Amino acid sequence: MLITGLFHIAIKTNDLEATVRFYTEILGLRTVPRPDFGFPGAWLACTTPVGEAIFHLYAGGPALGSEGIAPQGTAAIDHISLTASGFHGFREKFARHGLEWREFLVPGTTLWQLFVYDPNGVQLELTFEGQAETGPEPDMSPSRRYVAGESFFQPKVSASASKGVS
Repeated sequence: MLITGLFHIAIKTNDLEATVRFYTEILGLRTVPRPDFGFPGAWLACTTPVGEAIFHLYAGGPALGSEGIAPQGTAAIDHISLTASGFHGFREKFARHGLEWREFLVPGTTLWQLFVYDPNGVQLELTFEGQAETGPEPDMSPSRRYVAGESFFQPKVSASASKGVS
């Protein structure tokens, strides 16, 4: 098992157009193709020495909180995505430590994902190249499938599980 890098950062927004304009016109990122997840958004790329870092922006649907607006400030960062290998090893480690997690197959790609929270409630997404993994694909059953915008964070479980991390 090995974390191999940062895959993307996802940012919730109430104004997709202004956010895209900021990242493209002010910071110089460029738009790249985005799968149809069923809600508005954009993917913006930044070339790095080892490939592209991508910012995912999304609006509407899962970006909206209970008040019908996306949060602002640091709470606008939904999750941090890291590229990884060893999908089943991570899943076994999460189970061994009593952590809740969710799984996902990215539509139209070969990417597999695991979602888990750190003890502070920061959601992490581990993204795997499915063609390089062995074993069964991610579990997309209703009890295990990741659903954007639906929290499964359990503060007491995450805090106690992190104390014995190995």
